[in-house]
Amino acid sequence: MLGDFSLGQKIILWVVPLLFAITVHETAHGWVASKLGDPTAKLLGRLTLNPLKHIDPIGTIIVPAILFSLGGFIFGWAKPVPITWQNLKNPRRDMALVAAAGPLANLLMAFLWVAIAKVAMGFDNGPPIIYMAQVGISINLVLMLLNLIPIPPLDGSRVVASFLSPKMAYQFNKLEVYGFLILVVLLASGILGRILGPLLQSLLSVFFRFFGL
Repeated sequence: MLGDFSLGQKIILWVVPLLFAITVHETAHGWVASKLGDPTAKLLGRLTLNPLKHIDPIGTIIVPAILFSLGGFIFGWAKPVPITWQNLKNPRRDMALVAAAGPLANLLMAFLWVAIAKVAMGFDNGPPIIYMAQVGISINLVLMLLNLIPIPPLDGSRVVASFLSPKMAYQFNKLEVYGFLILVVLLASGILGRILGPLLQSLLSVFFRFFGL
């Protein structure tokens, strides 16, 4: 996918799509929350596509850089957009909608990168943009799938919790303190790759073959 680009060029080709994928993901959470009655993200200046407002030094820079250098499964995260669930009109339903907005935004971003790649194919100097678009498609699909995993605090867990009784949802959400550790174990053991790998490859095949990339 990355052709014969130098390491520096590869880093640029990864950094730009990664920053936009994470930024749009978090902004989508805040935007939907604001539409459903919670202005917290808006008041804190988080309804912006400025990556600097969303960057988490560890999750946005260090972790992806280490995984990139190791050539393994690459993912990252940004500073979570604050949501005050008490402000939502229908908290249980709306929290699910707010959570689902992130993965949906990544899916839409994947389609946007498809459009960019198709346009770039019409230019002689298009290959770098095409490769960046392919990276953008991959990153957004990875983030979409990763965030749909029902492990607190990932978005999938918020959707699952909305279908549980308040008591069960409370107990389920208590797993959040162990969420990051669980993800690290799943990643280090290779289980995460075995779970998401086939799904990711299937989606990538559909995107690349269907759209002629």
